[in-house]
Amino acid sequence: MKIRMPKVPMKWVWFVATLIIVIIGGFTWQHWFPATKAWVDRTAVSFRNGDGESHVGEAAGEVDSHAGHDHATHAGHDEATSLELSPQAIRNIGLSDETIRPITLETFRRSITVPAVVVERPGRSRVQVATPMTGVVTHVHAVQGEAVEPGSLLFQIRLTHEDLVNAQTDFVRTLGELDVENREITRLEQVTRSGAVAGKILLERQYSRDKLKANLGAQREALRLHGLSDDQVNEIERERRLLRELQVFTPSVDSHGEAELRLTRHFVQANYVLEDASKHTGSQHTGSQHTGSQHTGPLILQDLAVHKGQSVNAGETLCILTDYDELFIEGLAFEQDIRQLRSASQNGWKVEAIIEQPGSQSHVIEALDIAYLANQVDATSRTLNFYVRLPNEVAKDRRNDGNRYVEWRYVPGQRMQLRVPVEEMPEQIVVPVEAVASEGAETFVFQQNGSHFDRVPVHVKYRDQYSAVIDNDGSLFPGDVIAMRGAHQMQMALKNKSGGGVDPHAGHNH
Repeated sequence: MKIRMPKVPMKWVWFVATLIIVIIGGFTWQHWFPATKAWVDRTAVSFRNGDGESHVGEAAGEVDSHAGHDHATHAGHDEATSLELSPQAIRNIGLSDETIRPITLETFRRSITVPAVVVERPGRSRVQVATPMTGVVTHVHAVQGEAVEPGSLLFQIRLTHEDLVNAQTDFVRTLGELDVENREITRLEQVTRSGAVAGKILLERQYSRDKLKANLGAQREALRLHGLSDDQVNEIERERRLLRELQVFTPSVDSHGEAELRLTRHFVQANYVLEDASKHTGSQHTGSQHTGSQHTGPLILQDLAVHKGQSVNAGETLCILTDYDELFIEGLAFEQDIRQLRSASQNGWKVEAIIEQPGSQSHVIEALDIAYLANQVDATSRTLNFYVRLPNEVAKDRRNDGNRYVEWRYVPGQRMQLRVPVEEMPEQIVVPVEAVASEGAETFVFQQNGSHFDRVPVHVKYRDQYSAVIDNDGSLFPGDVIAMRGAHQMQMALKNKSGGGVDPHAGHNH
């Protein structure tokens, strides 16, 4: 049985064939279109100049300056404004994948730059540790410059504070007298029921017991005022022994608790001490449970004022701790900048801090918040101080002989510059200032076109020492790849390329 194939009209065959050719040509146009265009251009030039002139040039043996050079690869650009760089030149200029990238539209904020210096946060960066009682320092558990965490043991002091000793003694004595009264009342209750003793005597003893309880309550509150916790007072009541040592711990910057000062009857050797009550409750404590602090970085023991064996009085400074987890940058703005600074603060615009680094690019700290502006202008310098929050980070953390030493990246006294935005310009083409070259009234950028760079004239709307805003007038489009640095060197190379050779007759008169 034969299968008959239906006849296809020829017009459909031609239509399908033409469609296939168009599709193939569309996918491969990059390979054949430049060569075809170059051939058409050469043919048109030869017809305009005439065949005779072309052959005369060949007969005279003129050498084409572009001999061996593929013109097809440079179709669509002008040799006078095109520059092809060697790999060595690209590296010399500093171009890389990071500095050759497409341009995008972004929001640009016009900024002012003011001098600034890193300062401590008043009331937060510096913590002074003092002893509340008189005593003798028996142990110093930290050295100057060491990094300590909140809750770690700093000092042990043997108490010689007379008021505290007397308060504990009176408390223990009252407890003993109360025990005696309770036993006597128990005995009198038995004999009073038999009628051997008058009830008046029992009543007097009960009144005496009530007086002792009231006195005991007052003494308990006095011990709390001396710095003892409820657990420590209860321990004295339970064991009837005095606490003789004060332990001073690293305080928390964010909170204050009883764990910073503790009294104990025992000499402690460890760098960390648990609550005395944990011996009886069986609970375990950690440093975070002691303080409940939100502090993230260590404290630095900046100044150690005492040594072992030294006698200290109540209120005397033991050491000074510094917290550089967050600092302030103090900016110095002029009077005419006050309105712009307030506008930036109200709009919540982020500030940038610039650190000049010798021999390398400047280091920029981005997205910083303005804390507040001062309410007065300095009468001498005529400047307005304003403060920017500076989150700090640990640059180096090491241990030596069991001690921990931390170096912060930013420290008070460090000089910076603050770049404060004062005007917002949305949907702009923003490039680094190194991406723009100038010659007279013209301004150029260099756009990547295959293996070479084309010089493109542009209009710069705004320029500062860091960035340039290019007018979006059609000379460049988002997505165009340009060189983000080295524009001046590329402009000089392009001028040298088009400058020609040296005149052999230069220097003498015909």
